[in-house]
Amino acid sequence: MDTEVIVIGAGPAGLTLAAELRLGGAEVTVFEQRGERSWESRGIGFTARATEAFHQRGLLERLENIEITRQGHFGGIPIDYGVLEGSHFGVRGAPQYKVEEMLEGWALELGVRLRRGYELTALSDTGDGVTATVRGPEGVEECSARYLVGCDGGRSTVRRLAGFEFAGSDATREMYLADVKGCDIKPRMIGELLPNGMVMSAPLEEGYSRIIVCENGTRPDRGREVTFPQVADAWQRLTGDSIHHGEARWVSSFTDATRQATEYRRGRVLLAGDAAHIHLPAGGQGLSIGVQDAFNLGWKLAATVRGSAPEGLLDTYHAERHPVGARVLRTTLAQGTLNLTGRSVAPLRTVMAELVALPAVARHLSGLVSGLDVRYDVTGPDAADRTGSSAADADPLLGARIADRELRLADGGREHIARLLHPARGVLITTDASGATARTAERWSDRVDVVRVTTSPAGPQEGGAATESVLVRPDGYLAWTAPDGGDLAAALRRWFGEAA
Repeated sequence: MDTEVIVIGAGPAGLTLAAELRLGGAEVTVFEQRGERSWESRGIGFTARATEAFHQRGLLERLENIEITRQGHFGGIPIDYGVLEGSHFGVRGAPQYKVEEMLEGWALELGVRLRRGYELTALSDTGDGVTATVRGPEGVEECSARYLVGCDGGRSTVRRLAGFEFAGSDATREMYLADVKGCDIKPRMIGELLPNGMVMSAPLEEGYSRIIVCENGTRPDRGREVTFPQVADAWQRLTGDSIHHGEARWVSSFTDATRQATEYRRGRVLLAGDAAHIHLPAGGQGLSIGVQDAFNLGWKLAATVRGSAPEGLLDTYHAERHPVGARVLRTTLAQGTLNLTGRSVAPLRTVMAELVALPAVARHLSGLVSGLDVRYDVTGPDAADRTGSSAADADPLLGARIADRELRLADGGREHIARLLHPARGVLITTDASGATARTAERWSDRVDVVRVTTSPAGPQEGGAATESVLVRPDGYLAWTAPDGGDLAAALRRWFGEAA
């Protein structure tokens, strides 16, 4: 094998996955078709759960001038996301090219091999490995690996070559976006509904503004190359203001096409990010769900390559993430209906605004868009997303993510949970003074760190119950709790394999 894992695509999902694989001890080669890093802004932020995931790897401080905001929306209807304790709408001021720059630096520091200017032309799953054929600066070459992951976007070559089904609905509308300088454009952070469409605008660095233009009746035409005069014409038709005198450093378009791969794994080929699901980029969920796919998959695939994974661990990637993706597709379709359909849905918007004023509804939508309410089945034989289900009756914390909080260590020091997760290993946090819990976990010391504390490791943010001990997976989700989570050794075997 030339490498252990091949990743196709160096966007946010691909770079995050590559770095996670290196943290787990796997050799990784990333092939990217672009010869240099993109300077397109596309996403300009990410959701609360993606923020937590980056924080759990010590990455937030690498992004400069970011803003965490409570104020957001659902389909253009304002919501204070702080209504859910510990929640927020997400990070603003982080254009996608800055996120990619940060992730690329992290991945390279960890030893990821990044090869730019290489286009995937063929792949073959031989049963015991994968061979990828790529065309690069020096011609055609082959690279073999144990696994290959497609992180190559909505028009994924990996998905097509490997025969994944991409089910869903075609686009019904097309929207323009551009980064514009030299115009006095007022911020419209959650969008402004106008008689013939909707416009959004947000300030970027160096005097640029990101604008989105959705004009009613604009039919999708993927063969058309969008120009700035077209965007400026549409902006003027909707707002009455001319931006033709401005300068655009980037112009593009997107649609409301909504599709999802019916399976995220076929043999030794897997999909993550936009290669696995495409949807309307409402609420900044596109980049966010992609990197969460990567955080879920990375440690599992690395353990599989390393030979320490229990049977079926890699299959939990599809089982856990596919339902999450499906729900994001539903919610973005709903937001598109509310925000982009025009006057016909005005009564529905009025009713939704009344519902959002109810704290219970606001909390539900906050958890839905932020990703903080994602929950996995960590106890049964077939792991699956359990958001909104009645599973985990034994303990409401099981399968939920663990929020960051300061812990009092048994030796008198203090530490934050997020820092404990920086190495992407399992972590057992225990208040058990007898040492029995720690002794059980120490048999997995090559994969799980044991941290003795004097304060409960999980507070009200995860369900309201004070806990004695918790087992945290490398992606920040709770795999076991005491006293109600069952047998610790069984949980360790389920997620980390047999003891050394």
